[in-house]
Amino acid sequence: MIEQKPIQIFSNPDDNIGVNVIKSPVKLTILEMLRDHDMEFEEIVNNTGKSKSTISVHLKSLRENGVISYRLHPIDNRKKIFYLNSKYIGSVDVSEPKEIEETQADYLIKNIVEVDAEFSTLLFHTLKAMLIQEGINIDPILQSTGNSIGRSIFDKLYDDDLNVFMDNIADFWQRKGLGRITFTIGQVIRVTTYDCFECELLPKTGKPACYLDTGILEGLFTEFFNLPVSVIETQCYTMGDEKCVFEIEPLGIKSN
Repeated sequence: MIEQKPIQIFSNPDDNIGVNVIKSPVKLTILEMLRDHDMEFEEIVNNTGKSKSTISVHLKSLRENGVISYRLHPIDNRKKIFYLNSKYIGSVDVSEPKEIEETQADYLIKNIVEVDAEFSTLLFHTLKAMLIQEGINIDPILQSTGNSIGRSIFDKLYDDDLNVFMDNIADFWQRKGLGRITFTIGQVIRVTTYDCFECELLPKTGKPACYLDTGILEGLFTEFFNLPVSVIETQCYTMGDEKCVFEIEPLGIKSN
């Protein structure tokens, strides 16, 4: 029995409102490859193992829906290079859903309501746990939202001294109830969060879950260094850890 791939959701390009929901296994395979890098037609055919005619049909459909587009090869204009033309929003795992402890009433009352947490906390954790239970992955949206937040609050936290800037972030995190932050500065900046607002009460999935926090840090440090940055969560409450750890590294252009 072939394992069903999660359905993928892409935004409509340009100013169109709506989304494209992709269910076809062949289309999903093509899109997974194009999310990694642009590809020529022959490369797509070879990597899918499907016939040229089958791939042509699927590429035509994806282009008509605006999910992908193509440009001509710079040397051989008989060849086309295909690329994603829309933003990957998330996915839905269609495997059989199972109730998880974090969505049950007793768990919510014990861990959230009885400790006098704000209603916003109850809402956030209930919503995210229910999405996980239903197989809905909105991690790309959370990270993009966090990135926008990070860029928006940057000016209020900025200091040209990196240590002071980090202190300002830690103070902001605690004042806003996002958790307690410690940090170490080196070639890689390591940020550790305790009592993490985003994930502490989420189910243990074995995978990192703090995409909102990742996005906020990404936005803040992209602005600080004026360079793209890599933010990788290496430890998380949802991985069975007692803290969340993020490793931040500027992606500067190396000189020859």
